Amino acid sequence: MLEEISSHIRENLEVKDRIREDGLKISREIVRECRTASFALHGKDFEKAGKSIEAAGNSLKKLVARFEGHADIYHAGFVEHAQQEYSEVAVLYRLLKDEGKTQDFPSPDELGVEYAAYLNGLGDVVGELRRHILDLIRAEAFEKAEVFLGIMENIHATLMEFDYPDAITGGLRRKTDVSRSLIEKTRGDVVNSIQQKKLEVAMKSLEARL
Repeated sequence: MLEEISSHIRENLEVKDRIREDGLKISREIVRECRTASFALHGKDFEKAGKSIEAAGNSLKKLVARFEGHADIYHAGFVEHAQQEYSEVAVLYRLLKDEGKTQDFPSPDELGVEYAAYLNGLGDVVGELRRHILDLIRAEAFEKAEVFLGIMENIHATLMEFDYPDAITGGLRRKTDVSRSLIEKTRGDVVNSIQQKKLEVAMKSLEARL
């Protein structure tokens, strides 16, 4: 009798192990596509980014379907990580492609991700927007930099609304704190750059009059 029980358990665990290995492989594919998309976005290659995001989305659907009936593996952590990466790059794509004009954020339901993963992905968007703003500052596109700084602040204000235990939000509080720090640094960079540019213009104006 015990042998039959043991055999049944072993068969069940063998299935879970195979599904877990498949899931890990798919998860790595999603993360790889998301990072490819992120690099493409900062290089303003929206076509390449869009293709990678689409591929990641398709793989994510396959990942979720693979774990159907295996909630214990689904919630092991790597699915949420893949969803965070996908949420981050999908939101970033929408914002950068529209140049911050519409702030038409894709919803977690639209992306097919868990809510906590989506919120953590938003937290990571703040860091990517800081990188974009620094590029805008170097190009002296200060008005656009201020627009994206406003978007960073809007994301942070939204994240602040979800003051729940980490067990529910997946460590969102830490990302919210990090986003606040990044916003303060970015605000200082934008203000200092604008003031520096005004000073340069004033100096050139003075030299022209002398």
